[in-house]
Amino acid sequence: MEQDKFPQQKLDYHLLFLLFLIAVVSAIAIHSAQPSLPEKLQHINFVAKQLQWYVIGAGVIAITMLVDYDRLFHMAWYLYGFGMVLLLGLELNVPGTVTIKGATSWYSIPGAGNFQPSELMKIFMIIVISRIIVNHREKYLEPTVEDDFKLLGKIALALAPPLFLLIRQPDMGMSMVYMAIAASLVLVSGIRWRIILGILFSGVFAASVLVFIFFQFPDFFHKYILKEYQLDRFYGWLAPYEYSNEQGFQLIRSLLAIGSGEMYGKGYKNLDVYLPEAHTDFIFGIIAEQFGFVGASIVVSLFFLLVYRMIHIALESHDVYGSYLCAGVIGMITFQVFQNVGMTIGLLPITGLPLPFVSYGGSSLATYMLAIGLVLNVRSRTKKFMFSSDE
Repeated sequence: MEQDKFPQQKLDYHLLFLLFLIAVVSAIAIHSAQPSLPEKLQHINFVAKQLQWYVIGAGVIAITMLVDYDRLFHMAWYLYGFGMVLLLGLELNVPGTVTIKGATSWYSIPGAGNFQPSELMKIFMIIVISRIIVNHREKYLEPTVEDDFKLLGKIALALAPPLFLLIRQPDMGMSMVYMAIAASLVLVSGIRWRIILGILFSGVFAASVLVFIFFQFPDFFHKYILKEYQLDRFYGWLAPYEYSNEQGFQLIRSLLAIGSGEMYGKGYKNLDVYLPEAHTDFIFGIIAEQFGFVGASIVVSLFFLLVYRMIHIALESHDVYGSYLCAGVIGMITFQVFQNVGMTIGLLPITGLPLPFVSYGGSSLATYMLAIGLVLNVRSRTKKFMFSSDE
């Protein structure tokens, strides 16, 4: 018989402690990378700015905790609309937009630096797709195959507009993150596995067709499918030493840095290999060169534990909407960690995605903290039940 029931309105200190350890790693890595940055950046204290963003992120978590995540369910489409307005502003080049390396992806905010709205839109996509799945499951209690395809269609319709605008910027890396978020939520949505596997095989087939077109009709591929700078990234990934002076330069330097670290590394601030974007995209190479395979493995393990803890929170939640929110955050962070580490070791093409919580970046770090705030919100409002039986 049930004797007591009470909500656990408290923080998850396991998750916060892991986040603190990753913040320490970030500060150490950015501080050690500072001397290797270009001269024009030497006057900027990136460690202080990163810690400042962590403090701002802590405030974001606190604000997120004040709002019951159930309210986000009702606000989902308003948030989605707000995010679309921000992305449309970039497409229309309204005053304040900033173009960096050919991509119009930022707004310039006086006194705060550049803000990337696609970062914030990632969270809105998690909130919206989670609501779509919950509403669909409430409507179709015993879904048929046709109902599963309807759900896929609804998710695709929500994903398509921001994805189209991201491709237009262009920002292929962020586009992949959005697809990873959608994929992670589809996996836990209850859609039949034979449908999911069918989509997976279709994706593999489509990729094979693109590879065939690339080799058989290169002019068509260059003109209609990928832009020149995107092709350069593939050339630099597949044959870095043939394009060592241009497209393959970053990857070769990253491999040299990571390989030279060997097992235990060269020691703190002992950096011999120049790495472009050392404090942002390629910070994992900085860590591996100084602390070797052991240090790099510890960093990867911290992310593993972070994801494991979030999975535990998702499974523990008695509310499906809360579980879906956690699943979306898990998919987002897991993909970005895998992509960033993968591109530094040559496993995946370079996309410019930062290493979550570690790479320097204001809007990206604030977004990750907001995502953690969602997970903590779900955990704090998960009720636990105390049961005992009469003997």
